[in-house]
Amino acid sequence: MTAETAGQAPQTVDLAAQYESSGVAEVLRELDAELIGLAPVKQRIRETAALLLVDRARRDMGLAQEAPTLHMSFTGNPGTGKTTVAQKMAGLLHRLGYLRKGHLVSVTRDDLVGQYIGHTAPKTKEVLKKAMGGVLFIDEAYYLYKPDNERDYGQEAIEILLQVMENNRDDLVVIMAGYADRMDKFFRANPGFRSRIAHHVEFPDYGDAELAEIAAQMLEAQNYRFDDGGRAALAEYIALRRAQPHFANARSIRNALDRARLRQANRLFESGGGPLDAEALSTISREDIRASRVFGGGLDVDRKDAAE
Repeated sequence: MTAETAGQAPQTVDLAAQYESSGVAEVLRELDAELIGLAPVKQRIRETAALLLVDRARRDMGLAQEAPTLHMSFTGNPGTGKTTVAQKMAGLLHRLGYLRKGHLVSVTRDDLVGQYIGHTAPKTKEVLKKAMGGVLFIDEAYYLYKPDNERDYGQEAIEILLQVMENNRDDLVVIMAGYADRMDKFFRANPGFRSRIAHHVEFPDYGDAELAEIAAQMLEAQNYRFDDGGRAALAEYIALRRAQPHFANARSIRNALDRARLRQANRLFESGGGPLDAEALSTISREDIRASRVFGGGLDVDRKDAAE
């Protein structure tokens, strides 16, 4: 009879076996498959997973310790995969037994802060109720704090969040996200958050080659492809677009591809060249990319980009 079957704590643990059986390996493989680049982010997630596996093994052996603080800060520019990584983190924490449900609730200031006295507390508490057992992802968290506006109710939401993050940390993980410099300023002004957040993860911008690979992956997911001319034109586009304002990494690339597909559809419709096969309907060519205003020195942005 083993120690486990006799109701006693195990004397040894096989961490490699735990890694596979817990589903952590599957989550990390999905992260690698779905997100191009982000090597330092993926390494931090692996390190966090290792910490939690060891923590779980120690608990199983009856080694006394406090529950780890799992609240996090994700910093980086828009379109660098912060929301996707938050979703994977929710699944990972659920598989390891740190979250009951493992779902993600993504919010901004407007979901938490009311417009009049007595409105903020119920809004914030309702969001927290939905997030319990999972991850609450607060994008652009620094907008909660507006010290120059004495009639702003963001501070009330902050106080409620701080209390719940401390008292319910075994049933809720809060991830706060945004630009690095603004998040630093926010934490300096609200030291209660900094003391409650143990994991700070920086998301780097993508390189040109990574953005080209992301674009190809996005097209493939919709059964489109670049021809050689389209691929070369996209490389030029990326180099030019990255130097312009309002560039949001993968998000801007997705928006650019939407516009390229629009141009392709109009090109095919106006060509009058007779029946079209699947390849013609699925190919993004040089002219579909080169028609962008970027190549004339203009901004290839619409309201979606400008909002980023």
